[in-house]
Amino acid sequence: MINYPNSKLPDIGTSIFTVMTSLANEHKAINLSQGFPDFNCPEPLMQLVSKYMHEGFNQYAPMAGMPQLRQKISQKTERLYGYRPDADTEVTVTSGATEALNAAITAVVKPNDEVILLEPCYDSYAPVIRLNGGSPIYVPLALPDFSVDWDQVKRRISSRTRLIIINTPHNPTGAVITKQDMDTLANLLDGTDILVLSDEVYEHMVFDGQQHYSVLQHPQLRERSFVVSSFGKTYHTTGWKIGYAVAPALLTSELRKMHQFITFCSPTPLQLAIADFMDEASHYLELQDFYQTKRDFFAAQLRNTRFEFTPSAGTYFQLVKYDAITSEFDQDFARRLTTDTGVAAIPVSAFYHDKTDNKFLRLCFAKSEETLRAAGERLAQV
Repeated sequence: MINYPNSKLPDIGTSIFTVMTSLANEHKAINLSQGFPDFNCPEPLMQLVSKYMHEGFNQYAPMAGMPQLRQKISQKTERLYGYRPDADTEVTVTSGATEALNAAITAVVKPNDEVILLEPCYDSYAPVIRLNGGSPIYVPLALPDFSVDWDQVKRRISSRTRLIIINTPHNPTGAVITKQDMDTLANLLDGTDILVLSDEVYEHMVFDGQQHYSVLQHPQLRERSFVVSSFGKTYHTTGWKIGYAVAPALLTSELRKMHQFITFCSPTPLQLAIADFMDEASHYLELQDFYQTKRDFFAAQLRNTRFEFTPSAGTYFQLVKYDAITSEFDQDFARRLTTDTGVAAIPVSAFYHDKTDNKFLRLCFAKSEETLRAAGERLAQV
């Protein structure tokens, strides 16, 4: 009998997103759990992909990304955030934001390093930290608005702190980090060698007149940060897995050392199509209004239910509180909601390392009005 090695992540099972989507498919439930649209990407973008495939652009792209796309990313960054990164040395195209996060963490986290995470947080951060020998240090976001308690962050910083990971707009809560937050973080890190990884994949989904404030707008933070974004979120193409990272040249050099051995490069025709489509700036400039309309429509459906909520400030997720309905553990209630009511949601305890249960579920409103209306009718029966 083969004596297999011990698991490197013995406490990690299948992602909650995979579990809930599978359960939704099994019970033919409306899937508001995993974060993907149920509508297609723009037709002109698909036509561009086909064009480049038929023109023969089907071989390896340069490891760092197609130059045309990196140039467009640089131009867009300047347009939105007033800073133009060098397309050759500071912009890297990756196979989705998850790969960019992995490459950034792997590039800088060494054994015995500590990384501060703000919980609840996206589930890919901690496993990658641990695989690199680092230790996640968890700081809970403050209820009820999931704001950052910077005093608590300060208390958790130590001589071993290598990295702080922030996420704005925030998945799963929809909270948005402000310029004042960024100033506080910059002051906190002044005089240290601590780096920042800023997950900004929902940058174009900030509502009610607010604006996304990027780390790239803050000179003191920019010089110590990786910033990650996602074309999958922006162009409704989550299955294409095209993202990117912007960072100072020295950090980018280290990130690319990891990237070349994780995926090496991303599909050439997709990169070229996105580069061309980025000239249509109205798409990403109007995305804020597009998703606010969906958020407001879904909120109108939820007001007919027993769930309590504050309209999401950003992302395409809406948190709902259900403690007035049941005292069940959120993972149990999410399963029952899927099997009995026919609506799949993500239990927010899955975003905490110790499964903290504050009786919240996360629902995705990146869906058609037909889907959201049907989901609202089912949730009204709970």
